[in-house]
Amino acid sequence: MNPLNLFWLFTAPSKGWNRLVQSKPSIHQLYLLHVMPYALIPPLMGYFAGVKFGGEFFPAMPPAKLLLIAVIFYVVELVVVPVMAVIIRQLAEIAEIHPSYHESFMLAAVAPTPLWLAPIFLVVPSVLLNLAVVSLAMMAAAGFIYYGIPSVFGIKEEGHAMLMFGAVLIAGVVAWGFLMVSTLVVWGSVQNLPVNLPLA
Repeated sequence: MNPLNLFWLFTAPSKGWNRLVQSKPSIHQLYLLHVMPYALIPPLMGYFAGVKFGGEFFPAMPPAKLLLIAVIFYVVELVVVPVMAVIIRQLAEIAEIHPSYHESFMLAAVAPTPLWLAPIFLVVPSVLLNLAVVSLAMMAAAGFIYYGIPSVFGIKEEGHAMLMFGAVLIAGVVAWGFLMVSTLVVWGSVQNLPVNLPLA
């Protein structure tokens, strides 16, 4: 995605979404040039924070185990996006909106962007600051969904747009919760490995 368009999404969401829709990026472009690089930020920054700050954010763990967790988290992120696109499309069908998979994928790929960018602040070893940043990122992601639905799906009727917004927002929260639970499960499993990994 054009960095300028990302700027518009944060500062003038309707304009940003309209520009994105008009540019007609393919699913492959969205996935390879947006989802994959931006989804890499959370696991990379989590690994960095774990190695650099030890137990400041997370329980102390050898770098090799942190790397394994980061890789698994990244793979889960990459799987969740296309799955969310399917869920969004099904929710739209229930609301008598009939988007293409491409339109649903566009929303699923772009809406989490603020949450992918938030972990950049892990360079600062402050739990309170990072909680504040994550809270702002969640609100920004909700804003991306709110402004994205009318632009991407071409919905003119406000009631339909609000219904769709609520459904997608709930699905997004569930997906985010799934990521967090998955991370905790993987964290616990890797932490309890009886044998050190080769890089540990």
